[in-house]
Amino acid sequence: MNEVYITKASTYLPNDPVQNDEMEEYLGLVNGKPSKAKALILRNNGIKTRYYALDKEGKPTHTNAEITAKAVEGLFDENFTKNDMQLLSCGTTSADQIQPSHASMVHGVLKPNQSIEINTSMGLCNSGMNALNYAFLSVKAGAVNNAVATGSERFSIWMTADKFNHEVENLKLLEEKPIVAFKREFLRWMLSDGSGAFLLENKPRENQLNLRIEFIDFYSYAHEIEACMYSGSEKQEDGSLKSWAEYPADEWLNQSIFALKQDTRLLDEFILKKGAQSLRASFDKHNLDPNDMDYVLAHISSNYFKDGLREEFAAVGLDFPVDKWYYNLSEVGNIGAASIFIVTEELMNSGKLKKGQKVLLCIPESGRFAYSCAVLTVC
Repeated sequence: MNEVYITKASTYLPNDPVQNDEMEEYLGLVNGKPSKAKALILRNNGIKTRYYALDKEGKPTHTNAEITAKAVEGLFDENFTKNDMQLLSCGTTSADQIQPSHASMVHGVLKPNQSIEINTSMGLCNSGMNALNYAFLSVKAGAVNNAVATGSERFSIWMTADKFNHEVENLKLLEEKPIVAFKREFLRWMLSDGSGAFLLENKPRENQLNLRIEFIDFYSYAHEIEACMYSGSEKQEDGSLKSWAEYPADEWLNQSIFALKQDTRLLDEFILKKGAQSLRASFDKHNLDPNDMDYVLAHISSNYFKDGLREEFAAVGLDFPVDKWYYNLSEVGNIGAASIFIVTEELMNSGKLKKGQKVLLCIPESGRFAYSCAVLTVC
């Protein structure tokens, strides 16, 4: 089996950073009124700027496939061109279409001069790590000599006011309060756009920093817990999800069936506890000492979870000092499947890393509570 190295990383963030007080200029006003929940949500999540693939009229400036391709293009140089790429593995929550696959569309944007193997991982925050794992295992097994793995999101177009106004109008007809349910509005102020890409090779590049992937582990708790974050469905009283295909077409708009929703009650109850449980399992499986970790890169959706995450980790014997944690959420926002790629690229190119250091990646997914983690060694 081959060793596998991240030999290069690249990030693409569309357009200029968007300040908190500008968000509704891009996303629009639901029911023509400023949001009452926005200030509270932003105060808790601690995000100061984010990026949107939109202009101030709410019109898209990039597709998800184009955002992803921009990050991939950042990997190309004199040693690795787009025509050297053997495998493209792409993860996202927010593909531009249901079919064809996201990786197929990215391949179409890149237009290398040959056919290549592609893989798409769909889901939520772990879809980027699923894509990375497919690339990692393919290089490790010797199926390919190199692979490009990506995580990307274009959430902003899902969050524009026109996607919610029909629901508000329907509530008015029913003589109910014309307020979008919190489970839908919550994510309008949480999510942003961007992409990250890694080049994986079976040999390190000389005279530069490389990250050797030691392992990638995954854990799902769907056998214990109902869905927390979902789209294209509606949660029923028994906790099950009713598919969009089972609703009459007019209900798709009336109930914002395709909106991304989150059950914040379940989020608070399980997201940290199960994250600590899964990471403890990985440390036991690989016989790791938490003191050997030099950097901890944990994808979090909100700064609200920072202290709680440290406490939950410490409670299971994983007490990482504050100075080992590395975050960039406040500056780039929550970019879902792309977040761990983007923060890793920032650290990789920061000049802080030294040979022999170990970097821990931790990624939670609140969809139905799935987690992944990885350890990288600087070499």
